[in-house]
Amino acid sequence: MARDKEKRSCGQVVAEWRAFLWDPRTRQFLGRTGSSWGLILLFYLVFYGFLAGLFALTMWVMLQSVDPHVPKYQDRLLTPGLMIRPCAEGLDVTFNVTQSHTWEQHVRALHQFLEPYNDSVQAARNAACPAGRYNEQPDDAVPNYPKRACRFERSRLGPCAGLGPHGDYGYGSGRPCVLVKVNRVINFFPGKNKSINIVCAAKHEEDAALLGPLNLFPPNGTIDLMYFPYYGKRVHVNYTQPVVAVQFSNATANVDHHVECRLNAAGLRTDDERDKFAGRVAFRLRINRE
Repeated sequence: MARDKEKRSCGQVVAEWRAFLWDPRTRQFLGRTGSSWGLILLFYLVFYGFLAGLFALTMWVMLQSVDPHVPKYQDRLLTPGLMIRPCAEGLDVTFNVTQSHTWEQHVRALHQFLEPYNDSVQAARNAACPAGRYNEQPDDAVPNYPKRACRFERSRLGPCAGLGPHGDYGYGSGRPCVLVKVNRVINFFPGKNKSINIVCAAKHEEDAALLGPLNLFPPNGTIDLMYFPYYGKRVHVNYTQPVVAVQFSNATANVDHHVECRLNAAGLRTDDERDKFAGRVAFRLRINRE
């Protein structure tokens, strides 16, 4: 039968731990001398320094192949998407005409979005471009030369410009405005030199009567070709996206209206069921009245 090990006292255990932490006889700290610790620290310093240098070199080589002005791969951007303002959660624009707190957030969002479109701002920053043709601006042997942007004045949106005495974009009277914008795509030439526009309607034909007539601003939802192409935010600094305002002048209250807006341009497909946001956007509008 093996002999039981002699039990150590608490004092002996404490003394052994003290000797392990610092042994004054061998001058060891945690079981190693100062030179041993120095060699270990030097090894890890060199090792991790090498890894950091290798990572930095890899990132530098990768960044040399990236153009800061134009995305390297744009093959999936054949058709730009559309988006609305106000950008409500879930693309659901719901409010109560008699309760201002339910639509004041939409008015603030539209004011903020349209601030750069003020006529005075556009006159100071952007150029009056000839209408009806693309605003092509070649570099002329100077890569990424700054491009001039064409004016899109807020006043073009008519009653949806928010410049009237009420400035509520029709939400206070139950005739709300929704802005539709085309997402930016670099070097995108829509329409094949023909005019383009945005069309909106009830998503289901049987709901058209309940939705009522739609007023588009600019007239017919037209987007002039002079706002294309877009050259990127680094060189097209003051570029202002064209927008189309849709006013619902007589939509039936207390009913869910499912609306779809599409970009109508030659050569663009907006009926691809695999991508329901290509060239179109669908949203829900509900105008409640007590």
